[in-house]
Amino acid sequence: MKYIKGQNRTQITLFPVSLDDAVGIENEVRLIDLFVDSLKLPEFGFRVDHMENGRPAYHPADLLKLYIYGYLNKLRSSRDLEKECHRNIEVMWLLKCLKPDHNTISNFRRDNPKAIKKVFRETVKIAQYFNLIGGTLVAGDSTKLRAQNSKKNNYNQKKIDRHLEYIENKLDEYERALAENDGDKQEIEKEIRKQNQRKDGYKKLEKQLKESGQRQISTSDPDSRHQITRNNITEVSYSAQTTVDAKNNIPIDYKVTNANDKKAMGEMLRRAKTILRTNQFTALYDKGYHTGSELAIADVLDIRAIVAIPPFSGASHAPDLNYDVEHFDYNPQTDTYTCLQGHTLTTTGYWHQAKNDAGEVAYRFRNYTTPQCKTCEVRPLCTKSAVNGKQVRRSEFADSIENNKERVMKSEKLYKRRQAIVEHPFGTIKRQWGFNYIITKKYIERAEADFGFIMTAYNLRRIINIIGMKRLQQYLESIFPIFCFKISCFKLFLSLLNRLLKKTIKTVCNEILFPNYNFKRTIVISKMGF
Repeated sequence: MKYIKGQNRTQITLFPVSLDDAVGIENEVRLIDLFVDSLKLPEFGFRVDHMENGRPAYHPADLLKLYIYGYLNKLRSSRDLEKECHRNIEVMWLLKCLKPDHNTISNFRRDNPKAIKKVFRETVKIAQYFNLIGGTLVAGDSTKLRAQNSKKNNYNQKKIDRHLEYIENKLDEYERALAENDGDKQEIEKEIRKQNQRKDGYKKLEKQLKESGQRQISTSDPDSRHQITRNNITEVSYSAQTTVDAKNNIPIDYKVTNANDKKAMGEMLRRAKTILRTNQFTALYDKGYHTGSELAIADVLDIRAIVAIPPFSGASHAPDLNYDVEHFDYNPQTDTYTCLQGHTLTTTGYWHQAKNDAGEVAYRFRNYTTPQCKTCEVRPLCTKSAVNGKQVRRSEFADSIENNKERVMKSEKLYKRRQAIVEHPFGTIKRQWGFNYIITKKYIERAEADFGFIMTAYNLRRIINIIGMKRLQQYLESIFPIFCFKISCFKLFLSLLNRLLKKTIKTVCNEILFPNYNFKRTIVISKMGF
């Protein structure tokens, strides 16, 4: 049976192929090269001026090209990228055969989180230029990305107390064993020293926890936090907030945090307003973002936010659900409530403070009561309180909460689009690309640099899939004419040199090597490709 045979590895090529010829004209690396060369890296914050003494540094453009190529091809590790510099012909072309070591590659990502974010902003500008961003409907959400910190290396006061209690019990056992001369004394004393060392370690962690003012600390990645990822599953992770435009599911903003979603919406809306340069858009968020203060920020920004309403907790309900506070009528002119029995609930005007789990003031509220509650016939159906009667708590952000409730009721069909919009990037980067964890270690700035490259790669891939490489390449060439002029001149030079070389070879074959043998001349020239 005949098979296609490969080329002999020891065969010498008469006319060697250049590195540029080895990479196709429509290869994606040419687009990456053009994209990075079109950026004004010094304005972004990348360091381009280095001291003349010592070994020369790598230009940030080369390392940026390497990282964008890596993230587009599911490579994030600095050691993996270092390997690609030695064996991947596309990377060799992209970096002009430079071979930076993994420490240099890793340090570039570590040291440039803010500049990397500006590179992401450029992808958003490209999307806006091609009218891929509608700017009328956005959706916001977060996803949890596991940190380089195990659950064992995450501590809160309860966990530390549990370990200390276990150590104390062990020490008591060893002390009794010594007193009773039961067992090898040297071995027991060794265990006592071991447990005391562990005790000192936990005491240091306890001191560190109290000094930090946080509810938990992580020893491997200090900024990461133990959070619920989904249902009852927990991980030590970061929370990546994103704002995604509805027209083509393109993220316009991101921010990595170590907190939950309750206080995230207001800042993301401010940034979205700046990026889109308008507040005439609708923002969709799920119930995790339903916080009165954040809804008030949306109202101040004059942005139409639609946030799903979480269900009331059991303690907030009346014994009979028909007597819940939501069925009472509020009169803003008189600042009073009217219950279902027609009684008027008034307030003293005093503002009380509601505190969160950390002991901080979350919001202020007023209490509304009526003396008629004590003699009301339906009191057992309306309240569980046997002493004070019914108390209605009205938050300082109640107006914003009620406005949002009205918008939700009028926009049920529109809100159903939220998940399809905002989950598209998460599904791509976590399920298809496998980027469900943060690869960097220590501190949130490095985590944001990692996620910034992920978002940059996603936007570039999304834009290429929608408009095609050719249109994007033409756009990049138009915004960087000097670079393109140099490339065009270089290509023209190579083309003229190639034609001159072919003409010279034909002349040599016709007039010197085979002047009298047309048959041989035809064979040789055909093998040479002329």
